Amino acid sequence: MATLTAVAALATLTAGCGTASRAPAPRPPAVADPGVLARRLAAVQPDWPARRVVDCRRRKCVALTFDDGPGEHTGKLLDLLRERHVRATFFVLGEMVAADRAGLTRRMVEDGHELGNHSWSHPPLTAMSDERLRSELADTEEIVQRTTGVRMRLMRPPYGATNARVAAQARLEGLAQILWTVDTLDWRDRDTGIVARRAGAAAPGSIVLMHDIHPTSVAAVPRVLDTLAKKGYRFVTVSELYGRAPLPGRTYSGAATAKER
Repeated sequence: MATLTAVAALATLTAGCGTASRAPAPRPPAVADPGVLARRLAAVQPDWPARRVVDCRRRKCVALTFDDGPGEHTGKLLDLLRERHVRATFFVLGEMVAADRAGLTRRMVEDGHELGNHSWSHPPLTAMSDERLRSELADTEEIVQRTTGVRMRLMRPPYGATNARVAAQARLEGLAQILWTVDTLDWRDRDTGIVARRAGAAAPGSIVLMHDIHPTSVAAVPRVLDTLAKKGYRFVTVSELYGRAPLPGRTYSGAATAKER
């Protein structure tokens, strides 16, 4: 009570000195779900997404990866993955992140998915000049970090086109190159059944390539999840598949594959 009285007296004296009274500072909007706030706070940490303890040397794991987004069908995919408590890895394009007015890139992070660099505009990086190559990766890194607070540690070269020059630039950017084990060819065969069948045939330790910009691919995801879950697979991010962040400058295409290029 004494403290409150002293504060009131001080306020009276201050007002009497002619100090203009200030309106109280606006309070930030309340977050209805504490879990949302927790995910937002965790997302700005350098090791996000926090990796779960999954021993993929002993368990059957598969890493689902989605390229070229975020796009108009990505929100539906995120809903599907959230309902199934599945984490995936999204290799995003810088120009798509720049156009993302729906906040899908931030939602990927908030939902615990892993982000990877897929260049700014999807050119074959092996055909770029050194400066253009650097820009394609660095500009994408910059906009993703500015948008989400996350520093990406993975990249996937468009078309899988890489060479020693691309690997060297990836190393300078702190990025490991991630290829794939199973190519669903969903960009060519816009058929939900075909895509689901190819992804569902993945072997343990596989990295599965799909694209979240195609509605037929998104529609195939529930069947893919059901098929692989019945086989006892655990769905993990790329980093979880390896048990740690893949090393910059190295090229990975599956659980047992990692080589320097």
